Amino acid sequence: MVGWGYPKVTGVLPITLGSGTKAVGMLMLADKEYVAVMQLHSRVELSRLQEVIKEFTGEVYQRPPVRSSVKRRLRIKKIYEIKILDVNYPYVLLKIACEHGTYVRKLIHDMGEVLGVGAHMRELRRVKTGPFREGEYLVTMHKLSEAVYLYKELGNESLLRKYILPVEYVVSHMPKVVIADGAIDALAHGADLAIPGIVRLHEGINKGDVVAILSLKGELVALGKALMSSQEIMENSKGYAIKNVRVIIRPGTYPKLWGKYKTITTNTGS
Repeated sequence: MVGWGYPKVTGVLPITLGSGTKAVGMLMLADKEYVAVMQLHSRVELSRLQEVIKEFTGEVYQRPPVRSSVKRRLRIKKIYEIKILDVNYPYVLLKIACEHGTYVRKLIHDMGEVLGVGAHMRELRRVKTGPFREGEYLVTMHKLSEAVYLYKELGNESLLRKYILPVEYVVSHMPKVVIADGAIDALAHGADLAIPGIVRLHEGINKGDVVAILSLKGELVALGKALMSSQEIMENSKGYAIKNVRVIIRPGTYPKLWGKYKTITTNTGS
């Protein structure tokens, strides 16, 4: 039986390997989606519960619980959606889409306080982290061990290729900039991205956004922070557009052609 203070927590947990660990921060900063069981301490009308849920949709103030890995300072978090999936008093099954760093346990506690009856989280299941959804990429450790066995004993890597995805999946939900081959090795050595190295980019990039920098083949080269908006990049022919934050590709993967490529006209694309 799950104790009052120790709710059962399961669900999607992306694990990165090798150079993919360099991109794991993008998953930590990605939006999350949960299915949670709220246990009400007293019965309330469904209409009142729906009213309070609306109050907690949008930007909310939240102070992390005592048992947490961060400082207990007041923060603002975005709750995109709270949907009632089922009600069987005293239990309410909720689907919650929220910003990273949201404490669902605290969210449910706070809703119970506003309801005036009290509530706590009984169970929690993470069903989405960034681009990874339950039912699409989820694999158990048992299945992964079977895949490793098949590869080691029979040389069959089909299951490993199915379960272990390319690092590019980690950034599939992010805005992207595609660069020329001649700019790749410079970025691999830590250089910032100048406008002449850009081949195409997503529309709607704002200054300060974190973007994925890709090769023409779709390889993840680096992660960067936009120094200009998409529009500003399109309107200029020189200057630095993206600050190099995290190099993913290994130096020497592409030949060193620093300064040898010509200015390339940028194009927007999705």
